[in-house]
Amino acid sequence: MLIYKFGGSSIKNAKGIKDISKIISSQDENLLVVISALGKTTNSLEQLVKISWDKKPGLDEALEKIKGFHFDLLKELIPKDRLQTEKKLKLFFHELEFLLRGKPGNDFDRYYDQVVSQGELWSTIIIHAYIKSLGINSKWLDVRELIFTDDHYRSARVVWDKTEKAVKKKIDFSDNSLCITQGFIGRTKNFLSTTLGREGSDFTAAILGNVLEAEKVVIWKDVPGVLNADPKAMSDPVLLPKITYQEAIELAYFGARVIHPKTIKPLQNKKIPLFVKSFLYPQRDGTSIKEGNKPVSETPSFIFKENQLLISISPRDFSFVIEQSLGNIFTLLNKHKVKVNLIQNSAISISVCVDENDRKLPGLLADLKNNYKTYYNKGVRLITVRHYTSEAIQQVKIGGEVLIEQKTRSTVHFVVGSL
Repeated sequence: MLIYKFGGSSIKNAKGIKDISKIISSQDENLLVVISALGKTTNSLEQLVKISWDKKPGLDEALEKIKGFHFDLLKELIPKDRLQTEKKLKLFFHELEFLLRGKPGNDFDRYYDQVVSQGELWSTIIIHAYIKSLGINSKWLDVRELIFTDDHYRSARVVWDKTEKAVKKKIDFSDNSLCITQGFIGRTKNFLSTTLGREGSDFTAAILGNVLEAEKVVIWKDVPGVLNADPKAMSDPVLLPKITYQEAIELAYFGARVIHPKTIKPLQNKKIPLFVKSFLYPQRDGTSIKEGNKPVSETPSFIFKENQLLISISPRDFSFVIEQSLGNIFTLLNKHKVKVNLIQNSAISISVCVDENDRKLPGLLADLKNNYKTYYNKGVRLITVRHYTSEAIQQVKIGGEVLIEQKTRSTVHFVVGSL
């Protein structure tokens, strides 16, 4: 049994959906396909959330644009006999409109998840209908009946025992060899939708792969595999044909966008290999990620995280920050759900580099300033080089003042201020 995951870039138009359908139909083993929202739909839904939450004008126009894109795509893929699929889509859009025009409550993250989770449902309804129109028997599954989570909205944590029971009960290949479901989303015990974090469809594939003990999981991307740099950031990136689970975790944690950071552990626990392949060139091998004690390759890898905030914190009385203050600071970070990308401390200060977030950070900074001297730099970059050499560091275009330089045996980080 195999698991394939397709992201938004692979299904941004009718041609993309037709192309991935060929990849799916070429597989003769039992196959579970995990699919993201179409193209940039998640971004569009995020804008819709902001318009609705902030009560800004333009809600109707933004919603109609999203609806038009999905119904036009369905019409292009299935010119005839699409009435039932249109009805299903209309029901989901009615649900969304009801949500958007109601009272959003006082929890932005919970409201965000109820809206943004819709994109994956729409995409899988359309793709499932198209595949069936080709004469391929398949089963559509609502992943919210499979993956159960806590209520840590926008970064929900899996309730594994309940998820395992549901997956084993509901996924059955006895009637057909193909099932289609959604990535990125789950559900709480109170039947509220949750999301697993941006790019969380990779994680969904890993969760299902773990429970079903898949032979392998394949993530299909618009790049040849795992590269040593983002092609948008550096010219002539190098393909990494084989890497270990550990190396993949390190790359993902520091910000490499090709794999969601939580993807590896569920697969590693069952020693299930992960492959990253190109849907543009499906015959190519791509990258394999497997168990290993040492890195298969020590090719330097370059990771660039933009839109960072560097916060420097110190006690008002010059006491040692490493004592009680450190625990208090991390309690506040957890309270405001702010993930730390880099930490550096001295005897009386600590600096953390975090993603900029207009909704989470004001509250965190206000709480920190109640008890500590707090300074911050906006718009900084976090540059990471794995398996660095002096030559590799020379390749990096810093482009600003280095605020922090931090080295370990295998990794160097630069926090760089804006020019």
